[in-house]
Amino acid sequence: NGQQGAEAGSEEPVEIQFWTRQTQSERQEQIQALIDVFEVLNPGITVTMLPVEENDFPAQLAAAGEANRPNLIEIQGYYAMSFNEEGLVDSKANGELADMIGKNEFYPGSLDYVKMSDGSLYGVPFHFSAQGFWYRKDWFAEAGLDAPDSWENILKAAEYFTDPANKQYGILIGTKPEGYTQQVFTHLATANGAHLFDNDGNLALSSPEFREAVAYYKELSKYTPPGPQTWRARDYYIQGKMAMFYYSTFIMDDLSLADVAASSLSSENFGDLTGGEFDENLVNNTGFISLINNEETTGYGEVMALSVFKSADDRKTEAAKKLAEFFMTDENYIPYLHVAPGGMLATKTSVLESNEFINDPKGVYANYGQEKIMEIAGGLGDIKDFLKKDGMVYPDSATILAKNILAQMLYNITIENKDIDAEIASAEAEMSKLISK
Repeated sequence: NGQQGAEAGSEEPVEIQFWTRQTQSERQEQIQALIDVFEVLNPGITVTMLPVEENDFPAQLAAAGEANRPNLIEIQGYYAMSFNEEGLVDSKANGELADMIGKNEFYPGSLDYVKMSDGSLYGVPFHFSAQGFWYRKDWFAEAGLDAPDSWENILKAAEYFTDPANKQYGILIGTKPEGYTQQVFTHLATANGAHLFDNDGNLALSSPEFREAVAYYKELSKYTPPGPQTWRARDYYIQGKMAMFYYSTFIMDDLSLADVAASSLSSENFGDLTGGEFDENLVNNTGFISLINNEETTGYGEVMALSVFKSADDRKTEAAKKLAEFFMTDENYIPYLHVAPGGMLATKTSVLESNEFINDPKGVYANYGQEKIMEIAGGLGDIKDFLKKDGMVYPDSATILAKNILAQMLYNITIENKDIDAEIASAEAEMSKLISK
């Protein structure tokens, strides 16, 4: 090891940039600690970490220019695909990285998420969060209602539990023009067999399935708190004023730990909420639905990719691969995932099933248990989204989603009360113009 260190020290130093979506200071500190260890073990490499809000990634990349682009990024899969289409991603390096980690190490379905139609990779699956409806099992049981696992059951419960006079609502879905809204809609729409593109690669917003999904989404929005809403309205659920809400597994610590739930127990975010005490029974009274059915049964989740970007300097590419492999080595991977227990589920099967992973420092996973964790993770193989259909990849979907065109359309329909058909036609025209450039 001493000889290797001497050789590394004699090489020309190389500096690389790592861009991450982890913008919370506590998470950054923990990740920086891992980077510090990496730099000690690799004295010829210096890593600069740049936290970037996910929606800001495209603008930040444009502003950075070619000279200051990242060498490694941690990003939502569809953004990585979009950057791949722009020619920024080094698919050869990502394929080599997957081989370095071991392709058979990845949880079933996760590697497919970062794979193009030709088999090339625009990243490696780093971690994932399952998404779906979290709901009050006790309320549903008392009302004699079935779990919200279908269009019919979701709508029925949303209407039943909504009581605006008492500031209580049946459901939370996104109505703000942003990524969260697109995520909720994607899960509900694919359950109806709706897609952005047909099998011939043509935009398919004019299909009956897509229009039905938009009309259904508008109907559900009637039972969501008023005004443009986003994930923040989870406060209603945590304060006992909402029957179900759409969220990722990032909510697991909020439901089980009083100190984490505290930010949702005040009245500062919503004027019609008075605040409340932490309900220690909430985690046990909450159910999670990952598969939704209408015409099809679909799951949805976010797979975060580690993606190596192209560089004119081969040394930077090699250093980026080395950093990514370091992050995914078990003794570093588990601490990285533990910066957000619940929100970062392992994509390596051996880690997901390990006691070390389940026993996170905050005790979040222990509150749910191994069986529930594996049940939540089991939906990964059933993920359907607008990027893929029948095994084919539609990279133009990534470009469309990155621009939040769907979210703007849904905002116009649910909040501005604009005509459904006119807004669908307008969105389709905007998409067509975007992808024809």
